[in-house]
Amino acid sequence: MVAYKEHAGDMTELTGEERSAFFADVNRVAKALHAAFHPDKINYGSYGDTSGHMHFHLVPKYKDQAEWASTFAMNPEKVFLTQPEYDAIIAKIKANL
Repeated sequence: MVAYKEHAGDMTELTGEERSAFFADVNRVAKALHAAFHPDKINYGSYGDTSGHMHFHLVPKYKDQAEWASTFAMNPEKVFLTQPEYDAIIAKIKANL
């Protein structure tokens, strides 16, 4: 997830310069995810009906997985990783930023 650093509920609240900078950050993270995990596609989701803080979910998708060609679900089977597993994924993304 990439969140806008200031409180903004919608991209229309940003100036052109702010919006460009935010989407440059989203692009940078997408490139890091491609480099780290080699997905076939990245899906982007922007929600926040209740949070009031603009953010995008970036979800690597693979052709051989169940969610291919459909909307991604937010942890549908409630899969949680161990802290070392989370740390390894974070390190892999950071190495590609």
